[in-house]
Amino acid sequence: MVSADVLPLALGGLAAGVLAGSASCTAVQGGLLIGLAPPRPCGRGLGHGHGGHGAECAAATPAGRGPVAAFAAGRFAAHVLAGALLGLLGGAVRLGPAARAALLVAAGVLVVGFAVRLLRGARRSPAAPAAPAAECGTERGGREPGRARALALGAATVFVPCGTTLGVEAVAVSTGSAAGGALVMAAFAAGSTPAFAVLGVLLRRAAASRFAAAAGAVALLAGLWTVASGLRLGGWLPDLGAPPASAATATVRPDGVQTVTIWATAEGYRPAVVVLRAGVPTEVVFRATGDAGCARTVSLEGRDTVVPATVRLPPRPPGRLRYACGMGMYPGVLHFR
Repeated sequence: MVSADVLPLALGGLAAGVLAGSASCTAVQGGLLIGLAPPRPCGRGLGHGHGGHGAECAAATPAGRGPVAAFAAGRFAAHVLAGALLGLLGGAVRLGPAARAALLVAAGVLVVGFAVRLLRGARRSPAAPAAPAAECGTERGGREPGRARALALGAATVFVPCGTTLGVEAVAVSTGSAAGGALVMAAFAAGSTPAFAVLGVLLRRAAASRFAAAAGAVALLAGLWTVASGLRLGGWLPDLGAPPASAATATVRPDGVQTVTIWATAEGYRPAVVVLRAGVPTEVVFRATGDAGCARTVSLEGRDTVVPATVRLPPRPPGRLRYACGMGMYPGVLHFR
């Protein structure tokens, strides 16, 4: 039984899915949709015979929406289950920054693999016959294959949450019930599903046509970007040296505590690089603009903090402390020296 006070939270989750999730989640999770593309383009020779496979491939793959629907179903089911667990168990089932970083890297590598497969298929000679139906995404009997894979890919998106998802997950936790958490996450997933459906259909059409190489190149960039986001979130990127001369500096209050204010914006953190004194207690005040997006969740020292917030740090030795938004897209650095 869902209490009446959960319904406004569910409506908020729906609005978040439509307005914010459609953009931020497709940017972060949309690369997994490339796994629904056919192994190689089917557009060459369509309707021209080539052993009778062209017309069948054209009917089966470019407009086939079965895998996209399966992806959406897997994503919806996984979010509902996650919402139920969050509402029932709270923060005990939430992934920390390190775990999300590892999953981002893994997802990026997976997308890169799909992109390479698509690019290899696009290199076929234009004069070559169209791919047989079984290779273009149909099995004997006309049923598209890979629906189990599409379900799995859709479900995997719950392990690669966008910044908006992290905020909705916090709302699901606040319901304190499995039914309430499931309802909030279901509303959010439903709100963002149309954007995924449109993107999925467009990707499959592009991958099955003369634009397969372009689709593969975009997917490759998306995969590499996802890997880089995971590396930033995990703090696993190499040290790039001293801070720039234009880096901001902290101010020291009369009580001996140094403080700095960092703004979370839609373009990242401002200032993103701050120089502080080593061996001095520190307060980092995070504030947010109206549309901070992913930057509204700050991952610092292995913990997620929702902005606005004040993070207090004990005296630290010389060195750098990295932080990033909840999905590693926007990094920042605190230099202690």
